[in-house]
Amino acid sequence: MKLTCFIRYQIDPFQKEAFRTYAENWGRIIPRCGGYLVGYFLPAEGTNDIAWGLIAFDSLAEYEAYRSRLRTDPEARANFAFAQSKRLVLREERSFVEIVDGTFVIPVAKP
Repeated sequence: MKLTCFIRYQIDPFQKEAFRTYAENWGRIIPRCGGYLVGYFLPAEGTNDIAWGLIAFDSLAEYEAYRSRLRTDPEARANFAFAQSKRLVLREERSFVEIVDGTFVIPVAKP
């Protein structure tokens, strides 16, 4: 993967379990629409209203094609509608980052 879309969500902390359902739904949708799902992350300790989603792509063009497929995917559209009806996401920010070679998924050094 050359590019990762790093999504920062400000969520309603009282809707955390509903956001979990929303994120789990993306686990089926994102790969089908062409994204490499790295994962979704909910707050566990500390700040209680920030969640993250990471989706990787081979290029910005692949990301644009993925976004186009999402707009026509019935399950994706339903998931967006679910989030809106529950008012789960208060704010969403997207950043695009690239992996620094030699720093990603390095196994724990054994003593």
